[in-house]
Amino acid sequence: MQVDIHAPYKDRVQQALGDPNLRVAVSKATDRMSNARRASMDAIEGQQLRSQVRKMKEHVLSNWPDYLEQLESNLTRNGCTVHWAEGVEDAQAIVKDVALQNSANLVVKSKSMATEEIHLNHALEEAGLRVVETDLGEYIIQLADEPPSHIVAPVIHKRLEEIAEVFQDKLDMPPTREPTKMTSLARAKLRQEFFAAGMGVSGCNFAIAETGTICIVTNEGNGRMVSSMPRVYVVVMGIEKLVPTVEDAYLQLQALCRSATGQQLTVYCSMTSGPRQEGDVDGPEQVHVVLLDNGRSRMLARGYGEALLCIRCGACLNACPVYQEIGGHAYGGTYNGPIGAVTSPALAPEIAQFKELPHATSLCGA
Repeated sequence: MQVDIHAPYKDRVQQALGDPNLRVAVSKATDRMSNARRASMDAIEGQQLRSQVRKMKEHVLSNWPDYLEQLESNLTRNGCTVHWAEGVEDAQAIVKDVALQNSANLVVKSKSMATEEIHLNHALEEAGLRVVETDLGEYIIQLADEPPSHIVAPVIHKRLEEIAEVFQDKLDMPPTREPTKMTSLARAKLRQEFFAAGMGVSGCNFAIAETGTICIVTNEGNGRMVSSMPRVYVVVMGIEKLVPTVEDAYLQLQALCRSATGQQLTVYCSMTSGPRQEGDVDGPEQVHVVLLDNGRSRMLARGYGEALLCIRCGACLNACPVYQEIGGHAYGGTYNGPIGAVTSPALAPEIAQFKELPHATSLCGA
């Protein structure tokens, strides 16, 4: 059963609670990720690391305009084109115009919550462009025509059998329950798209103000392909995704990887400081960075700045007993779980749209 994200909150919750397969899939996956995180954090001074990252993020918010100006200046110096987007429509128009001006009829994307937030795929498709998600989880839910249900693991709500049905229905794959066969088919399909794409789009895990560097972390390598193979590369980043220095980037990278997946470091950490330079053998000819506000400055002004400290690791979702019961779609917004219950109302132009989300808590402190 698919939860109707456009239904009233209580109806969404009832739909989710009525699907035992959803609870099994979400509970197994969140338990696995929580255990991996716990082991990884226990191996170091995890609480000290969290405190250091929090202090750094608080410093950024206290000096937000200065660091944004520094980032813009260094990105521009590096040859990037910087765009400021106040809201959803601004961001959509910027990315769409870049694609159309470069005749990029095929757009490949790396996993990005910011592009989900601005409904970028829909906007590009309405303009006649084809958009392909290249993160495996995002690719699966794109085939299934569903939104992601977790910040880190977008297809966490589906069991293996359901994913196999999607592959059979959408990719004409012979019946199988072997993950390696499904992954191999997806890899072959996506590789063709990488070579044909005219533009790549990604989010940003964090941007380094002192160097004008965009950082994205993945485990599949698709982020590296999206950011280096197409002629044009576009980054959509929330304006809170800032770190002052390279040293701060390394600090946040440790916290993000350990909290999100329990890894010391993800398989790939791609850093882009600008377009291809003379003598470079690869890389994009153009790099565009869209700095997205969309309510973030309003959040800080209204006293919700603490939510902007979030590094999007998803650990609070994995620990949340409410999320484990109802999954992500029942929250009805781009961001779900405990952070979504705070962020969605705060980012929304009309807070009444998410007025019931504060009730999606057991007050457990996750």
